[in-house]
Parts: sequence; C-alpha cells; structure tokens
Amino acid sequence: MGQCGITSSKTVLVFLNLIFWAAAGILCYIGAYVFITYDDYDHFFEDVYTLIPASIIIAVGTLLFIIGLIGCCATIRESSCGLTAFAVILLLVFVTEVVVVVIGYIYRARVEDQVNHSIQKVYDEYNGTNTDAPSRAIDYVQRQLHCCGIHNYSDWRNTRWFKESRNDSVPVSCCKPNISNCTGTMSRPGDLYPEGCEALVVKKLKEIMMYVIWAALTFAAIQMLGMLCACVVLCRRGHDPAYELLVTGATYA
Repeated sequence: MGQCGITSSKTVLVFLNLIFWAAAGILCYIGAYVFITYDDYDHFFEDVYTLIPASIIIAVGTLLFIIGLIGCCATIRESSCGLTAFAVILLLVFVTEVVVVVIGYIYRARVEDQVNHSIQKVYDEYNGTNTDAPSRAIDYVQRQLHCCGIHNYSDWRNTRWFKESRNDSVPVSCCKPNISNCTGTMSRPGDLYPEGCEALVVKKLKEIMMYVIWAALTFAAIQMLGMLCACVVLCRRGHDPAYELLVTGATYA
C-alpha cells in the first residue's frame, strides 16, 4: 500500500514538472505581453513601477523551467537532496508569486489615478503628426479602443490642436471604421466614436494587470501541489522500510 502511494506521488510529481515547463512559457508570454501593451499606453501611465509584477513574472517563468528540470532529475534518480532542493525552491517561488499578487493589486488600484493625472497632458500635446509620440499614442488608442476624446469627442474643443486648426473637427482616428469619407467634423457626430478614452484606457490597463494576478495565483496553486508531492515522497522514503529496500535493491541491481 505504501509503495503504491509513493508511486502515485512520484507520478503526480513528474506530471507537475511537465506542467512547470509549460507554465514557464506561459508566464514569460504573459510578462512579455504586459511589456508590449504598456509600451502602447505608456503616455497615459507614467508609473514605470507598474512593470515590476510583469518583470517578476518573467523571472519566475525562467526559474520554473530550471525547477522542472531539477524536479524531473530528482524524482527519477530518487534523490533526497534533489527533492529537498526542489521543494525549497518551489516554496521560494510560491512566496514570490504571492508578492506578485499583492503588488499587482496595489498597482491595479492606482491605475485610475495615474491615467486621470496623465491623459489631459497627453491630449494637450497632440499636434496631429505621425512623428510626434503623444500624437501617435492618442491616434492608436482611439482606433484600438474605439473612443474619442477624454470623456467624449467634445473634449477636443479644449485642446491646443483644435484651437489652432480652426476647422471644427477632431482627428480622423475618432471616425467609425464603417463610415466612408469621414473627415472628423463635429457637425456629423454620428460619424464619431461616442465614448471617451479615459475609462477605456483604465479598463484595459486593469485587465492587463489582472492577467498577471490570475497567472500568479494559478501557478502558485500548482506549485503548492508540487511541494506537497515532494514532501510526501521524502517523508515516505524516510519512514517506509519497504520503500528503502526497493530503492536499495534497485541501486544494487
């Protein structure tokens, strides 16, 4: 019965190591996705410390690949030292992912204040040229999120670009894609996106942060299972005489 339980624990442990390798790729992908998306919205969110959870996720993903290798070798070779190191490293990574979740929630709560503080400044710097970074950022966000202005398209009236252009129109990035020959004129509001960008940018950034939080929670739970299986194998190895004889016999064979 003890041998059966040990075999089951070892099987689960090997399976978990394979999951760790898959998790390493997934975590690195999520971290890279956060970095790439942040680059598209960085003008609306000046706090670069928001990237700390994504950076930790990438580091954890890289470490998980090494952990999976250590775990597989330790499980196959029946190494007590290897399994102990495996369990300790998993515990450290588990703690790290809990920290990621906490930091993620902290910065997620700060997203709205950061966007509210920055977005007016970005719109004031708009000049309508592709060579200008704030202009590219606004045009990109308005096209991608299907929005116009800060709260709605009428916010453009308060910008320097609108006052200097004097044509009573908004950027063509405010135009709905199904409207042909749209010039952005305010005399045809039905051609423009009705929703403002501020709320949608906040929503998008919060969603991105939730990807990091849920990824950390999910793989923390998997690592907890890995630690338990490693502990079961270690404990039964030390207390089950039948298992010791099995290991010894296999070694001499």
